[in-house]
Amino acid sequence: MLMQQLADYAINEQTAKLPAEVIHHAKRAVIDWYAALLPGSIVAPATLLEQAFADDLDRGKARLARGRRATVRTAALINGAASHSVEFDDIHRDSGYHPGSPTISAALATAQGSGATGEQFLRAVIVGYETSTRIGEAVMPSHYNFWHTTGTVGSFGAAASAATALRVNHEQFMHALATVGTFAAGLQQAFLSQAMSKPLHGGHAADAGVLAAMAASKGVTGALDIIEGKKGFAHAMSVNPDFAKVTKDLGRDYHINVMTFKNHGCCGHTFPSIDGVLHLVEQNKLKPADIKQIKLATYKAGLDIIDNATPEGEYQAKFSLQYTVAHAVVYGSVRLNAFSTERMKDRAVRELMKKIVCVADPVFSKGYPNQRASQVDIETVDGRTLSHFQPYRKGDPELPLTDAELNSKFMELAEPVIGERGSKRLLEQLWMLEKLPTAEFEILSGDVRAAG
Repeated sequence: MLMQQLADYAINEQTAKLPAEVIHHAKRAVIDWYAALLPGSIVAPATLLEQAFADDLDRGKARLARGRRATVRTAALINGAASHSVEFDDIHRDSGYHPGSPTISAALATAQGSGATGEQFLRAVIVGYETSTRIGEAVMPSHYNFWHTTGTVGSFGAAASAATALRVNHEQFMHALATVGTFAAGLQQAFLSQAMSKPLHGGHAADAGVLAAMAASKGVTGALDIIEGKKGFAHAMSVNPDFAKVTKDLGRDYHINVMTFKNHGCCGHTFPSIDGVLHLVEQNKLKPADIKQIKLATYKAGLDIIDNATPEGEYQAKFSLQYTVAHAVVYGSVRLNAFSTERMKDRAVRELMKKIVCVADPVFSKGYPNQRASQVDIETVDGRTLSHFQPYRKGDPELPLTDAELNSKFMELAEPVIGERGSKRLLEQLWMLEKLPTAEFEILSGDVRAAG
C-alpha cells in the first residue's frame, strides 16, 4: 500500500541524519517562501482574509507573516494564500506544482503551535516536499488539464508537513494523508478571470492539511487507499497514473534539492519566453522600436493558460505571455512593479504586445512537464531575423539562482514590508534554522514584533 510506504519514510525522517545538502536546500526553500509571503501579506486576498477571520487573530500560538498572532489553521490559511499571491513562489517542475505555499505554510503554523524547534520545522518541510512532489509526478501531466496542483497535490504536502511537525506516529501519519486526499481541490477555471481564487488554493490546501493532521493526531481515520483506490484521488483526477513514481527513490533522491526559484514575478509558464527574449534584446541591444514581430513557440500546457493578448487587470496580466514579454522588452525585467496601474497602461508595452505571436510547438509540448522550453524569433524593422532557443528557465535546476541571488531576491521583496533591519534579521535566522530552539522567528515591522 502506498500509504504504508509513505509513512515508513516520514517517520524515519523525523530522526534520520539528513545530508547537509538537503538541509541547505530546505533552508533555501523556506527563504524563498518568505520572499513570496511578505509582499503577499499586504495585498488581497490576505488582507481580506484577516478581516474575514478576525475572531481567530490576536490569539493562538501561530503567527502571520508580519508577526500577528493567529490560531494554527487560520495562520496556515492566510499565509498559504499570501505566499501564492504575488506569483514569486517556488516550483517543482516535474510535478508542475508550487509546493512552498501549502507545505511551508502548514509546517510553520503547526510547528509554532506545537512548540517545535527550527530543525523539526525543517524536517516537516522536507517530508512535505518529498511526499507531495512524488504524488504530483504520478498524476501529471493529465491532472493539469483541469486541476491546479498547488490546491490538489499541495493538500498532501500540507498534511505530510503538519503531521511531521506534530511528531505523529506511523498510523497517524497514514490517516493524515488518507483524510486530506478527499479534501484536495482547485480548478483551473480560477485562473481565467480577475478572481482571487487561485491564491486561495494554496491557503485552502495548507488549512486542509493542518486539519487532517491535527484530526489524525487525535485518532480520526481516513481511507488508506485514497491515492490509488478505484474511486480515489489519482483515478478521479488523472489518466493512467503512474503509482511507481509515488515512492521512487523516496528518502534517497531528494526533490527539494532541485526546486525552481522564480526570477520573474509572474506565471512560471512565461519564463522561458521572457528569458529567451531578454537574451536576444540584450545581445543585440534592441529597443522596442527596432522590433517588427516577436514569435514565441512554447509548450501547449503552458500556452493554454498564458496566451492572453488582452489581459484585464493585474491578475490576468501575470498570466499573459504577451504582456509579460512586452514589459520585459520595454523595462528589462518583470518584477512586482510590472503590474502597477501605470505600467499596465504603458503605450510602449501595449503596442509591442500587438507584435507578439504565440504558437504551441509539438516537440516542446511533449517535453512538458519535465522541460519548459521556448523558441524565440525576433524580426527587426531593418529586416533581420534573430533566433534563440531557451531550453530552461533562469531559476530551474539547470540554471539555478545562487545563494547570493536568492538573498538578493529576499531582500528586494521583504524590505518594503518589514524594513531593512527586519529583513536582514529574519534572513540571518532562516539561514540558521536547524540550530534554532524554536520555529518562531523575530520579525520587525513597524510596531509589530514577534520575539523568537
